[in-house]
Amino acid sequence: MGRRFLLRRTFARVALRAARWKTVGEVPSRGILVGAPHTSNWDWVLTMLLAWDNSVQIRLLVKQSFFKGPVGVFMRATGAVELDRDNPGATIKALLADAETDEAFLLGIAAEGTRSRSDYWKSGFYRISRQTGIPVTLAFLDAPSRTVGWGPTFDLTGDVVADMDRIRAFYADVTGIHPELTTTPRLREEDRSTGPA
Repeated sequence: MGRRFLLRRTFARVALRAARWKTVGEVPSRGILVGAPHTSNWDWVLTMLLAWDNSVQIRLLVKQSFFKGPVGVFMRATGAVELDRDNPGATIKALLADAETDEAFLLGIAAEGTRSRSDYWKSGFYRISRQTGIPVTLAFLDAPSRTVGWGPTFDLTGDVVADMDRIRAFYADVTGIHPELTTTPRLREEDRSTGPA
């Protein structure tokens, strides 16, 4: 283990203990990491501490506005990837090229897309997983139990409703920091696939 990862792991464990949070689950070597519920800026901090506690690097997609000034330097140093929401294609293309050559590849996506309540999740995680064949990992944070962790890792089948039913079942008992802002796991594509022919 490199010195950088050792220092990060030590820091993460001290910080988590001080905040009375714990980590659980088994980290995958490759996965499209779906983090939910996403209701607070603390979600990003806890996700980074989860990664550092497990000595892994997550490429976490973060909107472009967070990369201005000194904060941007810090974001890049922690593995965050700048995403221009007006033109996400170039960023995704570069990441997918990395996925083809990197033995360990964890791409983190906040599928809710916003900390505010919405009607749907963004489907980018689903499309990227299906396109690359990289399985989805369901990461989570549960505020009442002060737990942040790795959930199951599995391949998507292409049956959007069935896949999302599995995801909904996992997150059903998970509560975010601001529960009233939680978006129920649902994709627009589900409405299209179950609508009238």
